[in-house]
Amino acid sequence: MQHPQPPRPTRRPTRRTARRRAAAALAAGVLAGVGLTVTTTTGTASAAVARQAERLDRGVVSVHTGTGNLVSWRWLGTDPDTVAFNVYRAGTKVNATPVTASTNYFHAGAPNHADYTVRAVVGGVEQADSVHAVQFRTGYKDVPITPPAGGTTPDGVAYTYEANDASVGDLDGDGALDFVLKWQPTNAKDNSQSGYTGNTIVDGIRLDGTRLWRIDLGRNIRSGAHYTQFQVYDYDGDGRAEVAMKTADGTVDGRGTVIGSASADHRNSGGYVLAGPEYLTMFNGLTGAAMGTTDYVPARGTVSSWGDSYGNRVDRFLAGTAYLDGARPSLVMARGYYTRSVIAAWDWRDGRFTRRWTFDSSSSTNAGKGFDGQGSHSLSVGDVDGDGKDEIVYGSMAVDDNGNGLWTTRTGHGDAQHLGDLDPSTAGLEYFKVSESASQPAELYVDPANGAVRWRLAACCDNGRGLAGDIWAGNDGAEVWSSSDTSIRDEAGAAKGREPSSANFLNWWDGDTTRELLDGTRIDKYGTGGETRLLTGASVASNNGTKATPALSGDILGDWREEVVWRTADNRALRIYSTPHETGTRITTLLHDTMYRTGLAWQNTAYNQPPHPSFYLGGGMRTAPRPLITTP
Repeated sequence: MQHPQPPRPTRRPTRRTARRRAAAALAAGVLAGVGLTVTTTTGTASAAVARQAERLDRGVVSVHTGTGNLVSWRWLGTDPDTVAFNVYRAGTKVNATPVTASTNYFHAGAPNHADYTVRAVVGGVEQADSVHAVQFRTGYKDVPITPPAGGTTPDGVAYTYEANDASVGDLDGDGALDFVLKWQPTNAKDNSQSGYTGNTIVDGIRLDGTRLWRIDLGRNIRSGAHYTQFQVYDYDGDGRAEVAMKTADGTVDGRGTVIGSASADHRNSGGYVLAGPEYLTMFNGLTGAAMGTTDYVPARGTVSSWGDSYGNRVDRFLAGTAYLDGARPSLVMARGYYTRSVIAAWDWRDGRFTRRWTFDSSSSTNAGKGFDGQGSHSLSVGDVDGDGKDEIVYGSMAVDDNGNGLWTTRTGHGDAQHLGDLDPSTAGLEYFKVSESASQPAELYVDPANGAVRWRLAACCDNGRGLAGDIWAGNDGAEVWSSSDTSIRDEAGAAKGREPSSANFLNWWDGDTTRELLDGTRIDKYGTGGETRLLTGASVASNNGTKATPALSGDILGDWREEVVWRTADNRALRIYSTPHETGTRITTLLHDTMYRTGLAWQNTAYNQPPHPSFYLGGGMRTAPRPLITTP
């Protein structure tokens, strides 16, 4: 049911320097918003409140380097600002003085099997031992996985399974993150391709490889990058993560219970599923049991109303998690972006779904306002207007926390987008997007509070890749670049240096605060004369074709740097790499920055993109802010 919303007061002023930046972009030879129409509405201002976050353990890791072990751990959002730490090996303290400037310690000369714990020191009083360190004895940690049995489609095509996208959440409530892994058949299809596919399989897996459950989405959920976007998050605040997915007749939950009709087969001769019921199901993270199922919103309705009659555009789905009330997470499920776009927000409370609101670009409220056809192959979540509540940035448009359209640049569909604090000299967040259409700006740099375009590059082509992040300390703030450009650019659109060798993904890996290039099975450090290789994954494979993404990349263990998780080439393990580099920078675990955490949750959505925190993290950064959170 749709809940009525109170009147919206006028948004506070934001982005005092946007016009100055646009002028600088013009001086750099970049068109600043010329010819673009921006439609915008108003927002709200409110005081900050504590947000629900995960109750995490220390996440201690020990990474062996050959000359010793780098031990790192989490500075939790619930820790005091002045907390210090002692590091113990088998009960003996190894640091001379408490560690205060960082959350890592290099123990020289220690063997790879050394056992470590960490003790917090609060007000001069040492606290209890942490969990024991996860050991990366050869530079990586393998989590054993077991592929599902393959099969044969009705037209006689055999298939096997590959480990695909993964997500994390505390499925059992013990403070450690567990994996949720999507298995994709080798005959998975893009929506534009006809043909039968095998079933999509999803596993819940502990860090030691224990499989908690296996869910089979069944024959009536087609397999491919755009069909199954799964969200893993603690939506009800009970201390254990749930798993939300679109389901259908024949889905089998983690306890063997069938959803809908077990015998129904809604596939047509082209392998598409264009008939039959569609559901949204919330699964128990510990058992995989279906706890609640409701009709998927929006229903497909008339297939051709989404842009074609054969099933390409109607089954384009996106998903995310957002703090729409500013305090507790809501589930966001969406359909469509080439033409009509519909986004539904759900609360999961007390064991049931309640629909918070539905945004429909083609509704009578939004018709003619330029919201149709503005979606991307991913979405972003963050508080763009400074009211303490999250908005959904959905390609070339944004939807306010109450489900109303916030703005649209009318610049159409794109393959990649990035929302973050990219410009530390201005308050709030910035937004960078590339365009797929040859008639639209190749790159856009936008004020996401109101959709004002700070600068754009001229239309050129189907610009399929684009990134935003501070990869070079020689420029103030984050750089942006794309596959159609020959330079990295600054927040004003000015060219600042050569284009990096990749534009697929990012990762904080070494000891400084600039971010690294993650592409395929390697991590590189950007340099003005060329890249420096920091890591090449051993016997691993990337996912999603030319997108070349890992199963997952993010701050899931240790200090604030990001782990990278690839599948092994034989699909028998998830291989986790954690940084072996010391750092002198101390930042609260990024898992307790809720914008970063929701970004980690939507990372698996369609064309995977890296998460971004709510604050500027890069060269020359100020002291990172502490989060305002509450935990179960």
